[in-house]
Amino acid sequence: MEQPQTSLFDEKKVVQEFCDLLECSKELFNGLRAILDTVYNLKRWQIGEIASKIGQLYYHYYLRTSETNYLNEAYQFYTAIRARNYYKNVTQETPDLILKKHRYYARFIVVCLLLNYKQDVHDLVTDFARQVENNKSILQENEELEWSQVVLEVKEFLDSDPVQVLKAETYQKCDIQMRLLPSSLPASEKGVQTRITLGDAIIVGNSPSQLKFSELTIDMFRMVQALERSPGSPSHTMEKINPAQETSERLLKRENPHKYLLYRPTFFQLYTFLCTAIKELPPAHALLLYLSAHGSKNRLNKNVEINEEDGYELGGVITNDRKDETNTRKQTTLKNMHCLHPADLYPFLRKPMMIIVDSDNSKAFSMLPNLFGQPVICLMAPEELPNSIKEQFSQGRLLTCFLYSPLMAFLQVCGFDQTSDRLYETCSQVISKALQEIQRSYLRSRTIDHSFLQFFGDDFLRLILLRFAFCFCTLKLHRAYKDSKFHPKSCPVLPEEDFVGNPAINKAIVDMADVLGVRSLFLETNPA
Repeated sequence: MEQPQTSLFDEKKVVQEFCDLLECSKELFNGLRAILDTVYNLKRWQIGEIASKIGQLYYHYYLRTSETNYLNEAYQFYTAIRARNYYKNVTQETPDLILKKHRYYARFIVVCLLLNYKQDVHDLVTDFARQVENNKSILQENEELEWSQVVLEVKEFLDSDPVQVLKAETYQKCDIQMRLLPSSLPASEKGVQTRITLGDAIIVGNSPSQLKFSELTIDMFRMVQALERSPGSPSHTMEKINPAQETSERLLKRENPHKYLLYRPTFFQLYTFLCTAIKELPPAHALLLYLSAHGSKNRLNKNVEINEEDGYELGGVITNDRKDETNTRKQTTLKNMHCLHPADLYPFLRKPMMIIVDSDNSKAFSMLPNLFGQPVICLMAPEELPNSIKEQFSQGRLLTCFLYSPLMAFLQVCGFDQTSDRLYETCSQVISKALQEIQRSYLRSRTIDHSFLQFFGDDFLRLILLRFAFCFCTLKLHRAYKDSKFHPKSCPVLPEEDFVGNPAINKAIVDMADVLGVRSLFLETNPA
């Protein structure tokens, strides 16, 4: 029997009720702070715990809506807790209260990281590390080790940028905004219609050896930043949002795509989220699936003919096996059950979809078919990388870095680990010119697959396509990446003659190499 579908009215009612309660709790708490302390004689840490829970509610609502304004609300509550020293005397209490305080610090740090408040993060980490050290004798040994590991993780996370940008006068680190700004994209050309909008994004991180903090790998963090508008940009809503006004209609028109963040999911968990996202995707909206994971290559039998179009023959990317060893795969004809194969995605190609595979087995997805006539694009990382870049794997994968910050990635492949803010700004202008020429190549190509252009009406999808093509052209021209296994690929294939063969794009890349003094790293190109 078919299950009754939830109506838009019912969904709106649930959202409205949640938002009313959330706003009510905030207003009540603002008015009750003094009363709770003086009249009801609540301990200060108890007031802090209430505020922390409200901040956590706002953080979860950010996860639901992708509205960065809710991060700001969470930040306000967490900041008030610290400013008022609500947890100041927790050391005189029980281990349970110490753990509450540590969780507060961890949550506050996550919010500051997502807001790119690096100085706040540095201050919090210093304070947090001191608290963990001082409370060693109170907590059990395993708990103390866990929190010491959390401190280490966030310190490493802070230093994960491939290139440090320093102020020319003081040599202090600069905070660089990586979220979408109007200046991030070339102006949209006439004739580009908004056919498809990015609705949802599933961001998967399954690289256990990569830097992470709070179940957020560095690659996942970078993709989150790449899929959000910067607070304060003209296209971003800056008025204070009343959660009670967060209607279903507004959610459909949200300025940032809704994101599912999955850290080391099992195959079935990932498949469940895919089913949910596709089912709830509105008409004329696309799903973005981002996979940062180790590859799983099949052990092929030499006597068996390989059919790449089968979708299972070349393996895929690993998912978390949760120690399930029921399939030992003693026979070479068996496939890895803890692996997302290309054919596993076939049912979801009934909706517009962009897939990004940053893995050492990304080539397994190179034959992804268009079965239902919907626009489908798969962007794939290089099969291999030179040793100099391989060594930096724990600090993030290269393709993801190009999608996050093409300038950071360009500096990285040229061997830089730091630069001045002035040089960074000069190079940023050259990057803008390169992306403008790449956009023209997409729109003027006579041989490009129409799927690319169908995604061009959405700012986020267009930016990803522009940055991917920049990565493609840069690595094709770089002498250290001349082997084809070092080049990213796409399905459908980008027409090389319209991109690498475009003198204007080549000139922009060479101009930037000249500015940086590394012209010799790139191949000679024909002048425009």
